[in-house]
Amino acid sequence: METYLVTGAAGFIGSYVARALNERRVRVVGLDNINGYYPRALKRNRISKLAEVGVHVVEADLNDSLTLRGILDTCRVTTIVHLAAQAGVRYAVKNPGSYVHSNVAGFVSLLEEVVKTSPIPRVIFASSSSVYGLNTKLPFSESDVTDSPASLYAATKKANELLARTYNHIHGVALTALRFFTVYGPHGRPDMAYYSFANNIRAGQLVNIFRSADGSELARDFTYIDDIVRGIIAACDTSEASGKKADGSNPPFRVYNLGNTHPVTVSDFVSKLEHALGMVAKRNYLPMPKTGDVPYTHANISAAERDLSYKPRVDLDTGLQYFAEWYLGYYDSGANSEDFKYIPL
Repeated sequence: METYLVTGAAGFIGSYVARALNERRVRVVGLDNINGYYPRALKRNRISKLAEVGVHVVEADLNDSLTLRGILDTCRVTTIVHLAAQAGVRYAVKNPGSYVHSNVAGFVSLLEEVVKTSPIPRVIFASSSSVYGLNTKLPFSESDVTDSPASLYAATKKANELLARTYNHIHGVALTALRFFTVYGPHGRPDMAYYSFANNIRAGQLVNIFRSADGSELARDFTYIDDIVRGIIAACDTSEASGKKADGSNPPFRVYNLGNTHPVTVSDFVSKLEHALGMVAKRNYLPMPKTGDVPYTHANISAAERDLSYKPRVDLDTGLQYFAEWYLGYYDSGANSEDFKYIPL
């Protein structure tokens, strides 16, 4: 039986992927350090939902090589979906060490245990649209130069791609980098803009909307969680096995954009969120702070369409309606009591 290890399984994307894989009747085990970057109650809620369908999540850090070794050997892992990371662009300004520890050192720790495993598992991992930095060519394509990251978070994701290329070249590990574009949906991260917008709209507080130096609004290629999950699973299904081939060559190192391809301004996004929630926002326009955010993102997904048969299905209005239904129910249930104390950074 195929066995999948999903790192970051208590996270937003990881919990969805673990559940989707479990529905395919493969063995799934999760790993997550359940850190306090945002309220643990939401992470515990996700873990409890996974436990209900038989997915066990091991609480451990990526840098705990002994635990990693135990999981890989005991479970005979064949595919790793690596989604564990310290997320967030602005938080990195004040806490750079946590990004290096989790995103860089943690990735190396994982790859070191991978290459000691026989047979070597294939690895699909989360990169980010942030690697494109201040790229002015639109839409962003995988062949674009990505050597000028605008944030420390972006730099760690670029480092992941470089490390992956190295382990692919030296050890023949089949690695696939997936550059996600602004993922949203139910059970999302409270530090994400759409979630904090919803919190502020509900509380009657100001919704800050940033503008670039030239006065233009930020625009994002918002991508619904189910579309991202379908792309991840397609990447798993199409990945070659790790290890040298008969002719001595390595499996390819692959990079794909996973986005919606229809970027919208933040103002338009807030309007759609107002409609989904049935509430009105108090808008507050501000200059964009120098924290590493980029003015726009726009994915070229032609490579993913060609190789993964990836095609986003959920438009923004529908996706925000799904989010709003979950969000309002989550708040009405009182399950989010810990979230009230949380202030996004």
